[in-house]
Amino acid sequence: MTEFTRRTVLGLGGSAIALSALKGGEAWAQAARPIQTVAATMPNLPIESGATLRLIRPTRFVEPDEVIFRENIAKFTQETGVQVRADFVGWEDIRSQTAVTANTGAGPDMVIGWGDDPHVYADKVVELSDIAEYLGTKYGGWMFLADKFGKRARSNNWIGIPMGGSTGPIVYRISAVREAGFTEIPQDHAGFLRLMQALKRINKPGGFALGNAVGDGNGTANWLLWSHGGYMVDEDGKVAVNSRETIASLNYLKELYPTFVDGTLSWLDPSNNRAYASQQTFLTPNGVSLYFALKNDPATRAIAEDTDHAPLPRGVATGTPQSATILNAMVFKHTRFPNAAKRLIAYMMEGEQYDRWLTGCLGYWSHPLRAYSNSAVWDSDPKLAVYRNGMDHPFWSGYKGPITQASGTVASEYIMIQMYASVASGQATPEAAAREAERRIRRYYR
Repeated sequence: MTEFTRRTVLGLGGSAIALSALKGGEAWAQAARPIQTVAATMPNLPIESGATLRLIRPTRFVEPDEVIFRENIAKFTQETGVQVRADFVGWEDIRSQTAVTANTGAGPDMVIGWGDDPHVYADKVVELSDIAEYLGTKYGGWMFLADKFGKRARSNNWIGIPMGGSTGPIVYRISAVREAGFTEIPQDHAGFLRLMQALKRINKPGGFALGNAVGDGNGTANWLLWSHGGYMVDEDGKVAVNSRETIASLNYLKELYPTFVDGTLSWLDPSNNRAYASQQTFLTPNGVSLYFALKNDPATRAIAEDTDHAPLPRGVATGTPQSATILNAMVFKHTRFPNAAKRLIAYMMEGEQYDRWLTGCLGYWSHPLRAYSNSAVWDSDPKLAVYRNGMDHPFWSGYKGPITQASGTVASEYIMIQMYASVASGQATPEAAAREAERRIRRYYR
């Protein structure tokens, strides 16, 4: 098999499905069903004379994400006359470009960045409560994570419009799990450890990213912490990472790590996709796109047929201990055309545009508005069920504290994943690793 990168893997699924989803717009339209709405009045936002817009957003990993996104923008231009330039930026680069825009007061009018980003620049972005309230009223309300990441901490003021979130439940080979003596993925820590040990014994190991990966690495760290009842800061923003729960999670990783396929300490976001597709690992957390990439490529279709999904093991958590990698739209105050920017965001979230994008993306960006739970994409394949409520998990960046510049900085500097990696590699004891993480995090929470 040729080498897989994340973009290759996700592009395979995207390119295959794009042909059916986009050819004349017919296939997706036939699969669609009416999205239930209620009457709502669009805010009075007259578009400024001569308005033009530029936006940046993360690059597509599923081809229809970009194709349909650009088509929806073209429709907006046709209907309003507003010319829109959309630039797709690498996942690792979007935050640095956003920082330049915020600090110079120049550049893109809008950024569709990551979940924490509007909170990092809360004083430099336009309030979006008017369109958030309109969309929430019309489309059944906002899901938990959308509400959490959209509103400024400790207020009802919206500073971002979450457009969707990519979640990472367990992706596994059905035959391997059965060969290991299990019929499902255990939800308790001890049972999951036994499964992973059994997979290692039959030479079909699992693996979790322990490198500085934007999505997968932070996902590993958050799962370990939250599933043991730990949290980084408390409700008031007081650093609480150095706790017995964190120590328990680090000791658990000491037992779990030897079951992993080799190399996970250096895994970045592409790595587990490549390892799973090339049958080096048989269980890993990932988004829906890996499954569809495998399903829509003849060379890997048999792997897809033998693949299923399950929630991350809950451990002692009250809900599935994961969050989502969220696309969060913000408008900077330096724009000359704030009404046009708001109108564009609202337009992209309306049913005619959004459901087409959601369906074409195969549910890769799980929806933030409850009405889209009725989208036909969620019933198109039973293996998608675990992604349907991806934006409703009760955990978030910096849990249990407020989402702020501090939480965003800690995530971007990979402090939590480095805490776990140091223990897995044997460079630190659990107690020393927790103390070091506490020291580093305190620099941002004052």
